[in-house]
Amino acid sequence: GSGEAAALLGVAADRVAVASTGVIGVPLPVRRLVAALPALVRGLDRRGGADLARAILTTDTRTKESAYSWNVQGRRVRVGGAAKGAGMIHPDMATMLAFVTTDAWVPPGALARALRLAAEASFHRVTVDGDTSTNDTVLVLANGRSGVHLSPAGLRTSGFQEALTRVCRDLARAMVEDGEGATKFVTVRVRGARTRAAARLLARRIAVSPLVKTAFFGQDPNWGRIMAAAGAADPGFRPERADLYFDRVQVVRAGAGLGPRAEARAARVLAKPRFCVTLDLHAGRAVDEAWTTDLSLDYVRINAHYRT
Repeated sequence: GSGEAAALLGVAADRVAVASTGVIGVPLPVRRLVAALPALVRGLDRRGGADLARAILTTDTRTKESAYSWNVQGRRVRVGGAAKGAGMIHPDMATMLAFVTTDAWVPPGALARALRLAAEASFHRVTVDGDTSTNDTVLVLANGRSGVHLSPAGLRTSGFQEALTRVCRDLARAMVEDGEGATKFVTVRVRGARTRAAARLLARRIAVSPLVKTAFFGQDPNWGRIMAAAGAADPGFRPERADLYFDRVQVVRAGAGLGPRAEARAARVLAKPRFCVTLDLHAGRAVDEAWTTDLSLDYVRINAHYRT
């Protein structure tokens, strides 16, 4: 398919990137794809971004797009992208496809490093169900049409790294918000850790726990499940030091629950479509977070009948 696309576009074959998704183990209908290429090439348009965002959807319920523009060297520079993904979402990226473009000129090696940094702060923070698959792709393409040339050192000073990260964060958060069967968007923040890696490990483990996620769906401030998930992730976890909050409502102080009144206030937080769970370890100064959903009855229905 890539060779045929390259010929129709009049470019070298190594200028065509291939991304795919589908039922694992089922070959793609390559002949049908190739047969559609001439019409697709004829239909290319500068305003076709919205068409791309719609075309790549699978179990998604809505498109996912983001774009930013700003001035560099007296010229307008743009970064924009589209993504799909709603299930089998978990670091490292899982069944998601994301395509980001910029009209800046950036050396390929520096652009790849910038994308890795952006992915760490976005796509690698999300989990919908803890499952991954064989299909995950994030591409960033730079055509230089703005006339702005950015050196590796200039990616940060120009604002490019920030813009790229913002686009990736927007797309990643949109995938969580559109997670299969999701009714909640939950930020799990771990602070006061010895290292950022330790904070990331605990945040991901809490965010992926089925028991924690079903409690979110039931709007049950079952803080014991969160503490247990942290302990399972890190044998050195010291629950007697830990504080736990739902938004600003504290439910655990120094490892002990604060009782029914605090839990009743926390339940009102869990009734919201978006909230934050904060676990403070009081063991250091490092912070990291994960973005997750609840685990609902609809998630089971969608995936029980995925092929039927």
